[in-house]
Amino acid sequence: MVTEETLKTHEMELESRIRNLVWTVSGDYTLKLNPDVERYAKEPDTVLYDTIRQGAFSCYFDREAYSLYLVKKVYSGAAEGELMMLAQLVTEEAVSKRLESERPGVKGFRRRAAEEILDHSFETLSRNETGRLKLEYLRGRREEDEGKSPSYSGKTREWMELLKHASETADTMELIRVTDELYNKVVDPAFVKKHGDLASVLAVTIEELTEYSWKDFLSEELYEDGLETYLERVSLDMTNFTSKEAEEKKEKTAGSDTKKIVVVDEKALARMYQYIQRNYGKTWLSESEDKSRNYQLCRGIHSDCSLYYTEGVLKNPVGKYYQLSYAQKQKDKNLHAYYDQHRAVRQNISLLYQELKKAMLLQEDQSFADADHGILQPARMWKVGRSQNADLFRLEQRRNSLDFVVDILVDASGSQRPRQENVTLQTYILAETLSRLHIPFRVMSFCTFWDYTILHRMRDYDDPREKNSNIFEYITSSNNRDGLAVKAAGMDLLKRQEDRKLLILLSDGKPYDVLVNRPNARNPKPYRDDYALHDTATEVRRLRQQGVSVLGVFVGEETELMAEQKIFGKDFAYARDIRNFSHMVGSYLRRKIEE
Repeated sequence: MVTEETLKTHEMELESRIRNLVWTVSGDYTLKLNPDVERYAKEPDTVLYDTIRQGAFSCYFDREAYSLYLVKKVYSGAAEGELMMLAQLVTEEAVSKRLESERPGVKGFRRRAAEEILDHSFETLSRNETGRLKLEYLRGRREEDEGKSPSYSGKTREWMELLKHASETADTMELIRVTDELYNKVVDPAFVKKHGDLASVLAVTIEELTEYSWKDFLSEELYEDGLETYLERVSLDMTNFTSKEAEEKKEKTAGSDTKKIVVVDEKALARMYQYIQRNYGKTWLSESEDKSRNYQLCRGIHSDCSLYYTEGVLKNPVGKYYQLSYAQKQKDKNLHAYYDQHRAVRQNISLLYQELKKAMLLQEDQSFADADHGILQPARMWKVGRSQNADLFRLEQRRNSLDFVVDILVDASGSQRPRQENVTLQTYILAETLSRLHIPFRVMSFCTFWDYTILHRMRDYDDPREKNSNIFEYITSSNNRDGLAVKAAGMDLLKRQEDRKLLILLSDGKPYDVLVNRPNARNPKPYRDDYALHDTATEVRRLRQQGVSVLGVFVGEETELMAEQKIFGKDFAYARDIRNFSHMVGSYLRRKIEE
């Protein structure tokens, strides 16, 4: 008689066997696995082959990057079941030949797994285009095993040719492109028009994913685990050759748009810094200076936050991840906008320069002094040979009473995305004008990714004019914690020796940041609405009390003007587009010069 204890022992032995298969093939004994012992009883070869493929895929490709793409594609509007089925075909094509060359015995597992699927799932797979493609794929592989050359017709031939690219690359990003193109051709040809291209999908941030409710994609008991659990499940399903799980979930993918906050565990937190580096580039601070700045600035309502200083992913990338190519594409868009509006930009620079130069000349003090060089004074020639005072000349002295330094701080949150190119041009106009006036200035953008506020330095105070071109690397994403960014910029500005200091903040007047709930954190309330406006306004007032002039340049929607006024009072300029930018900003700057 088979007892319950005997069954449990048998299940444990099976789990151990499956885990050892994955670890042996991948060489990574840290991989988290959840062996499907129940399915093993029905489809043993399929389960074992899926397990082997999991290990192989982790060995040959970046499993994390590929599964994260799939999650982002679902978030962007893709049908989960059909996407996962295509991912299974792509991952199979990517690893099968490599596996067979290294471990010939695997071929038998694969052949028997295909037979099991054809026997058990033929009717289910025949119901839709994606399933029929999978049937054709399995039939073609079976014919290849028999030494035959598979034949396909029509669109299927085109899709199979695309799928073959997966076996010809060792690059995870190429697998992502193949999967994306395959989905857009097989499942939803209108996906790009409705939801955006691959760059748009990859631009989805971790914050957006963590705030999204994955309720419709998880069983009820796993609701609270949210993104982490869903990501883990996708990571397993994408290398499972069965369609059972995907078919069960396929009908639930439409219409889920509920948002919520989820808890992220310690393991995810430990990897957060890696995400930051991949998305925003290496930091330019030393470890000691980084700790010092965070200790000084991340206090009060920002005590659960961190600051991350970088010169951007294009300047200091950590590898060839998708964010690098996305940042380059956005830079090209910014440059295209500049070339398209070149005349308007140059005209604004010229007008702003002339207006400020005139105001500065009027503030110069003119005086004359006796000297041993300069303009000869005939009336003093009698001193020659008669006096030891040899100051026969008059020297004109001009003293510029305007000892200025400027900080330009630019909101780079996701809400700025529709105005990204326009904000780039406005920032560039300011930078070129200040360069012509020989006023030292710095340009930084800021956004908040998880609990890190990213400060992207595009040029430093005393950099040459050529560095202004870095402004075209401006890119938007995530949230924005304006108060902390203003506080950080102000700390450096106050250390400067110049008598007069000015901070110009280009923003949409909408500070917004929802912290990820972290273990052992105090979990402060979301940084938004009046709470965030009050904090940003407090930091602005604090700088003004220390002698820093602060100007808000409003680059948002007209409905947010009241919020901008709460932060900056009367000292803000509203420029709807670059045509009147020089006039609106110039009038304020001229007033500051004349004070």
